[in-house]
Amino acid sequence: MLDDSELFTDSGRGFQGSVFVTPLLEKISSQSSIADQTRSIDESLIRELKDNDIMRISASAELGGLGESVVSIANELRAIAPRCTSTAWFMWNHLCTFHHFAGLFGPKNKNFLTQIVANQEWVCFPAGASSKIIGSKTEEGIRLNGVAAFGSGSRYSEWAGVVFNEDWSADQTPCFSMVDLRKSSVRVEQTWEAMSVRASSTDHIYYDATVIPEERVVPWPLRHRENLRDPEYHVINDRYREDWVGLSVVWLGAMATGLVEVSLNEVAASIKERIAIFGTKMVDKPTIHTNLGRARALLNAATDTVYAAMIETDTRITQNIFPVEGDYFRQTSSGMQAVLLCEEAMKLILRVSGGNGLREGTDFERRYRDFQAFPLHINGHADRITEQLGRISLGLESENVF
Repeated sequence: MLDDSELFTDSGRGFQGSVFVTPLLEKISSQSSIADQTRSIDESLIRELKDNDIMRISASAELGGLGESVVSIANELRAIAPRCTSTAWFMWNHLCTFHHFAGLFGPKNKNFLTQIVANQEWVCFPAGASSKIIGSKTEEGIRLNGVAAFGSGSRYSEWAGVVFNEDWSADQTPCFSMVDLRKSSVRVEQTWEAMSVRASSTDHIYYDATVIPEERVVPWPLRHRENLRDPEYHVINDRYREDWVGLSVVWLGAMATGLVEVSLNEVAASIKERIAIFGTKMVDKPTIHTNLGRARALLNAATDTVYAAMIETDTRITQNIFPVEGDYFRQTSSGMQAVLLCEEAMKLILRVSGGNGLREGTDFERRYRDFQAFPLHINGHADRITEQLGRISLGLESENVF
């Protein structure tokens, strides 16, 4: 797979190649076309991913994890994204939602989280639009009924984070817990019929009188990122003071740059021997140079932007510096802008690919479809982030609840 290794020196560069997932990259790539067609990842690949240390790189040492840096995690996801974006999508969800769950559960549930890490089990977090779950107190524990949507990775996961409302309390603060998806009272329904990340299993999960232990229930307050910045709020490790939404968006931006880099280089390679109409060599056409040059500049800017924000985040974690609200918007806006820059680059790559590129049905077509999910994800959606960034730039309070 073509990358930038022969085009630029790597001294001082923010991003590097993967480490943990490297032995699996060829298999991830080889099954991607079939996964796209069948909407399911190869079962043997899922087993190998679960056996790989990538599963525990966002877990801190206190939980038996590797506690890898934000940049290192981005490098792993960036390597997976162009090979099989569906695989990158649900691995991204696993790594950032585990971070969220660890920040919510805190030291009281350390043993529970440690067991998940030790078993290298997958987690997902269906809590998107149309989700509605009610919890009721019983002698057995808390009984859950309802449906949760947008559970990326749900068919491949052992555990799901669940947000629910209590039917016994007037308190409007939602509750949070985790549910074992292997329970017979839990059902995953394959509802993701999108053109993008087809095998990501971004599906619905139904809970039918599913019982969870009451001691494993914690509050899920809106604007939880503010609690994490309170010195009186106890966390397992200071890395969990960084809000999971901010991390999810910078990692999404990093994935976007990996997808665009390979797409750009493969299209550039295919152009060299291609003949245009009337026998013109495409490699000699100034418009090809212009469009590829513009795409390259956009990719470089996107990569530099998002990696700068991640390096700042890692510095805070290493130096035990508590984040502030501006840091959250630094993360979300950097990841958002990287995705938008990559979106423009993908359109230019499509233009260069031309009619012959479409006729040949290359991997770029699948990557282009997959990329359409990136700017639409709610965590880093431009409509959500830019307005609030403008508010804090004017000295006004932000209003984002997550």
